[in-house]
Amino acid sequence: MATVSKARATKRPRPGLEPEYCKGCNRCVEACAQGCIAPGQEINSQTGLVPVSLHLDDCTACGLCIDACPEPYGMRVPEVLPPRPRPLPSDLPAVRLPLAEGRPLIVKGAHASAIGALLAGCRHFFGYPITPSTEGAELMARLLPQLDGHFVQAVSEVAAVNMMYGCGGAGLPCMTFTSSPGFSLMLEGVSYMIGAEVPGVIVNVMRGGPGLGGIGPEQSDIKLMCRGLGHGGTHAIVLAPANPQEMLDYTQLAFELAFEYRNPVMIAADGYLGQMTGKVTLPGAAVKPGLPAWAVHGDAAHRGNLINSFHLADTDLEAHNRHLQAKYLKMTKAEQRADLYRCQDASVLLVACNTPARMAKGAVRELRAEGIAAGLFRPQTLWPFPIKALKPLLGEVRQIVVVEASDGQLEDELRLALSHAGVGQSIEIRHVRRMGGVLPSVREIADGVRAAVRRRATA
Repeated sequence: MATVSKARATKRPRPGLEPEYCKGCNRCVEACAQGCIAPGQEINSQTGLVPVSLHLDDCTACGLCIDACPEPYGMRVPEVLPPRPRPLPSDLPAVRLPLAEGRPLIVKGAHASAIGALLAGCRHFFGYPITPSTEGAELMARLLPQLDGHFVQAVSEVAAVNMMYGCGGAGLPCMTFTSSPGFSLMLEGVSYMIGAEVPGVIVNVMRGGPGLGGIGPEQSDIKLMCRGLGHGGTHAIVLAPANPQEMLDYTQLAFELAFEYRNPVMIAADGYLGQMTGKVTLPGAAVKPGLPAWAVHGDAAHRGNLINSFHLADTDLEAHNRHLQAKYLKMTKAEQRADLYRCQDASVLLVACNTPARMAKGAVRELRAEGIAAGLFRPQTLWPFPIKALKPLLGEVRQIVVVEASDGQLEDELRLALSHAGVGQSIEIRHVRRMGGVLPSVREIADGVRAAVRRRATA
C-alpha cells in the first residue's frame, strides 16, 4: 500500500513562508511539535534578517506555527490565504497655487529662507537651535502650527537629521536650520539619506571654527558640504545665496531639486547672510506638495516600498553606488549655476560667493573706475561648481583672485574644477582671505587685486 503523507491524509494544507516578512523570531520553531521548522542559516538580502527554514515531510498541517507567527503573511497557508494583490503606487504630482501680488517684505535672511520653505510646501521641521541660524527655526515654530504643520525641536542635531530621514522617506517635504558645529553632527544621518535616496533641505548658516569657534560669519563648511557628506560616495547640490531674496528663492528651489533627484540639498549661507535684513519679493505661486510613488507612506498603495541604504551583497552595493554616481553626473551636467558681473572683457576675475561676493562686487566697481578690467564670477552652486559658465571667460582672463572667508576652501573647489576640465593652467590664481568671523572688506579686495596686477606687470 502506498505511503500517504500525514498532511495529505487529513487534506489539510501545509504552511508556507514569505521570507521577506519573517524576522527570525523562531516562535514557529517552538510551536512545531514535529520538528519541521528550524532556525535559518542564510540572511535574506531584502531585509537583512535570517528567516526560518521549512522541512515539511512530517508536517501534520496543525496550523500551530501560523498561530504563533506575529507577522502578517509571514507564516501562512498559501492555498487558503493567497497573497493579496498590492496596488501599484503612482506619483501624485505637486500643484502650484497662485499667490495674490503683495508688497515686498523686509526680513532677515534666515526668515526669508523659512518663508521660502513654507511656499515650497514644507510643513515638517526638525531641528535644534544654534546661533546664527535660530531665527529661521523660530519663525517655523511660530507659523507651522497655524498651517497644520509640525515643528519638532529635537534633543540634538543627530536626532533632527534622523527625523528628517523618516519624514523624507514618507515622501513629505522637510527641512532643518543649523550652523557649523550642528551640521558636523548631522553628517552620518546625511550620509544615510543620500544612500537611501531620501529628499530633505538643510540650511547651514556657517560660522567661525574650528571646534565651537565663534558665532561670527565664516565660510567654514564649504569643503564639508562639497566633499565630506559622510563616508562613501556622497554628494548633494550646494546652493550659495548672497542676499535675502536668494535665501527665499534658493530654499524654494532646494525642495524642487531634492524631490527631482531624491537627494538632500544643502543651502550654504554665512552668519551675516542669516542675520542681515533685506527686501524680499514673494513669488507668484506656492506649492501644494504631491506624493511620490516611491514613498514609504504607511498606506496600502505604498506597502511594498523600501527605503534602505544597506546592501549585504558587495555586488548589490556596487550596483547601487554606480546608480548614485550616474545621478551625480546628471546633477553635474544640469544644475551648475553662476552669476556674472562685468566678466565679458575681464582680465582679472574675482571669484567669490555669499556675503564676500557683495564686497567683491564693490571692489570691481572701484577697480573699473581706475581702468583695471575686473569682473566678478559668483558661483551660485558650490557643488557642482559652475565650470561651464567659467570656461568661456578664460580666454581673456590673466589672473584670478579668490575672495573668501575661509582658509582656501572655495579656492580648492575652483582649482579642482579647472583641473577636471583641463583648463586654466596658464592663469595665475591668488586670493584674499579672512577667517574667524571677519569678512574681507572692499578695500582689502581692491588692494589685493592691485597688488596682483602690479606683480604680473613686473614679472
